[in-house]
Amino acid sequence: MAGDLLDARLRFRRRPASPSGALAGVERDEPLGLGADGRDGLVYVPATAGPGAPLLVFLHGATGSGRAHLRAVLAAVDRHGVVVVAPDSRHPSTWDLLAEGRFGPDVAFLDAVLDAVVDDLDLDVDTDRLAIGGVSDGASYALSVGLSNGDVFSAVLAFSPGFLVVPSPVGRPRVFVSHGTADPILPIDACSRAFVPTLREAGYTVEMREFDGGHTVPPEVSDAAVRWWLDGPPDQR
Repeated sequence: MAGDLLDARLRFRRRPASPSGALAGVERDEPLGLGADGRDGLVYVPATAGPGAPLLVFLHGATGSGRAHLRAVLAAVDRHGVVVVAPDSRHPSTWDLLAEGRFGPDVAFLDAVLDAVVDDLDLDVDTDRLAIGGVSDGASYALSVGLSNGDVFSAVLAFSPGFLVVPSPVGRPRVFVSHGTADPILPIDACSRAFVPTLREAGYTVEMREFDGGHTVPPEVSDAAVRWWLDGPPDQR
């Protein structure tokens, strides 16, 4: 859980969002307007989102985009009223840690995205209920960034992750991991089953959900993950 890498720490610090006229019950599906060269992302506000909605930063898998892979959690965030920001990686192939072997441009872009969420995008969200999640490569990156920024993210939702690299862990965010027992792309034994025990030994609260299937996110699993995050720790229910 350590490596000779550039810092994975975000500059962003949680603070109240400043919506000027955001309306509850009004669906929004808009580009972030922050990227270049066709790599941007989107913000999605379901009609079910009320004032002070929870916020999920969701990271796509390899060769994907925020819009393409949002479908993995779309039904769940609709059901639970969660606002989602789904940025695109700076590289067209995947996130900087996998493309370059280091943290760098994607950490900087996540900072810009989070600053825009609270200052510019007119979103009525609760930054005390802020999670990071992802699928496949995005799940690996969400774990790596989330555990490096536990003072920013209260939870990490990792669907079929391959690994995690955490140069300097900060805080103890809660972690949800799901993985198919027949995953042919990122085999469960070499991936989630290998590092989840290490996380638990390090003091993290980890909810592991295995399912019969491959490299996918079944709707019932994404729903369970979002519900688990929003329910919070037992002593906060």
